[in-house]
Amino acid sequence: MAMATFTFVHVALSLVGIGSGFVVLYGMLAAKRLDVWTGIFLASTVATSVTGFLFPVDRFLPSHAVGILSLLALAAAIVSRYAFHLVGIWRATYVISAVVSLYFNVFVLIAQLFLKVPFLKAMAPTQSEPPFVVSQSIALALFIVFANAAVIRFRVERGHISSDSSVSDVNTFPTRQV
Repeated sequence: MAMATFTFVHVALSLVGIGSGFVVLYGMLAAKRLDVWTGIFLASTVATSVTGFLFPVDRFLPSHAVGILSLLALAAAIVSRYAFHLVGIWRATYVISAVVSLYFNVFVLIAQLFLKVPFLKAMAPTQSEPPFVVSQSIALALFIVFANAAVIRFRVERGHISSDSSVSDVNTFPTRQV
């Protein structure tokens, strides 16, 4: 595969991960599981992180550190969601690790925008200037708020299996009473 094609696939996976990640985050904030979107988010974000390691480089880069951290967060999200079914502490573990994974993708998106978009690059050519730092700080603050809200709002109530074995009340979401 040509490098341009590989880069396109990597970027497309990143954008799918970010887009589906925001849908999943919305679902968490609305107390909805959105299982299909969750699968798309987790799969595309794992693929994004893995393909990031396949670019030719001659040394360890900060992007590699972000990729490793992202894969660790994704592993926690996947295990929490699919092995432990969001029971007990695994619900909060899932929410936090999924939001952290989405944040890492957005962090890289912001960094890439400041590298590739000419007027942003002119504002922060070394990515240590105030426009870059402020952008990343705002993103971090927003994701901390999102994660806290999602931990509070994303509830999974353990229910019972209905008498019809094809219908299950397990993992339903209660309405929130004020």
